[in-house]
Amino acid sequence: MLDDDFALIKKFNNGDEFAFKVLISRHREKVRNLIYLMLGNGEYIDDISQNVFIAVYRNLNKFKFESQFTTWLHKITLNKCRDHMRREKIKNLFVGFSNEDEDFPVPTDIKDEFDIQELVRKGIGKLPEKLRAPMVMKDFEGFSYQEIAEILGTEVGTVKSRIFRAREGLRKILEPYKEELL
Repeated sequence: MLDDDFALIKKFNNGDEFAFKVLISRHREKVRNLIYLMLGNGEYIDDISQNVFIAVYRNLNKFKFESQFTTWLHKITLNKCRDHMRREKIKNLFVGFSNEDEDFPVPTDIKDEFDIQELVRKGIGKLPEKLRAPMVMKDFEGFSYQEIAEILGTEVGTVKSRIFRAREGLRKILEPYKEELL
């Protein structure tokens, strides 16, 4: 697939617009999943995905073929997620609204109404972004420590430490729901 991505990028850079469509269709769901896991809200997935692929379209001629295309793509996706989080934070300052912790409690009748995936997703959303991003890329996207370090522009040791701290943090967040999760 690596060679296929490189070939598609070269074709696109030589004027083949269809190659870009193939590249999008190949990676669209990965981008959407990463956005969902990073933001914990499906409401903005389409808008942010579109912004990611616009940025890719505009900058594909700058791709250096030094790393996998997915590494570069995920870096752009994370940056667009960060931009969105910054805008929301600023907007919330002016509106006086905080969406923090608004609907995290688990229903009383856990067996009927409880969605384990939703609980875990919300738990992940409570982690700081610098811990959440590497854990999501490792545990959900399957990236290697080296790839994550490249995407985040940090050392492999830092990535491993952040993933460990993220997992520990998630374990603490989910501790009150241990019975329901087992």
